[in-house]
Amino acid sequence: MNVVIIGASGYSGAELASLVANHPHLKLAGCYVSEGSLDKNKLLSDLYPEHLGLLDTPLLPLSASAFDDINNSADYVCLCTDHKVSVDLAPQFLAMGKKVFDLSGGYRLASNDDYVTYYGFEHQHPELLNEAAYGLAEWNSDAIANAQLVAVAGCYPTAALNALKPLKQADLLSDENIIINAVSGVTGAGRKASVGTHFCEVSLVPYGLFNHRHGPEIEQHLGHKVLFTPHLGNFPRGILETIYVQLKLGVTKENVLDAYKVLADEPLIRLLENKIPSIKGVAQQPYVDIGWQQQGTQLIVMSAIDNLLKGAAGQALQCINLSMNLKHTTGLKGAF
Repeated sequence: MNVVIIGASGYSGAELASLVANHPHLKLAGCYVSEGSLDKNKLLSDLYPEHLGLLDTPLLPLSASAFDDINNSADYVCLCTDHKVSVDLAPQFLAMGKKVFDLSGGYRLASNDDYVTYYGFEHQHPELLNEAAYGLAEWNSDAIANAQLVAVAGCYPTAALNALKPLKQADLLSDENIIINAVSGVTGAGRKASVGTHFCEVSLVPYGLFNHRHGPEIEQHLGHKVLFTPHLGNFPRGILETIYVQLKLGVTKENVLDAYKVLADEPLIRLLENKIPSIKGVAQQPYVDIGWQQQGTQLIVMSAIDNLLKGAAGQALQCINLSMNLKHTTGLKGAF
């Protein structure tokens, strides 16, 4: 299948281009950036020299003729663009009959009201929100395989939902809010320069208190209230979440272990019973590492992912694999 990537100059786009180029059943058919991008007509390997010889691919401007080329050559279109840009682009590619994998947040939430509140813009295509399959691969595989539009899950929600959905499914959660403290590497902020992500300025700092857009995404797909606080970490890539859960009275350690067994056969989930997940354990790897400790009704769950792989490009490729009826791990496990 021929894959086109829009927004290929960013961290997630470049990561996905590398995965597609190495995939046994995919062909990288084009990498595009906006017409106004300073990166247009450069080689992707000029921006990412680690890909020299693999991704000597020109970053083409997304012009009117580019849309014609994509219509003629692509099977799948991956959007690694700003949320609002994805909202505008996805319907155009869907109208061509392409399957669209959107790595932005443009189609993850349920209503226009959510986009006004958490993204700050009116959603121009709310009719597509119910058609988009949520791209959390381990939990929504059938819908992903059959949908034309896949809203690839956010990075923080991927770590949180894989850690919490087994407990919710087993009915072990009390009614109290779940508290999620999450830390992400600086690549999660994107490639554009800013003072807050400058090498000399970056520090461990919380942001988006009470209003980060991944809070409602977690709540919507978990069906439980959460208090989500993200932090910017002073490291390049990876996410570690420490999650505080109040269990129902009488829930035992055996009940919790049994709940997590629903993930035991998932090839990209690693259950670390009696171990502590770490950034080092998942950086540049396609896995979710989940560990937990319990005292009475208090459970602390720890979840770690690479924000650019399982949190973005790796999960997008996993969704593509599901669409092609391939193993989850094709082009991922053992590729790093």
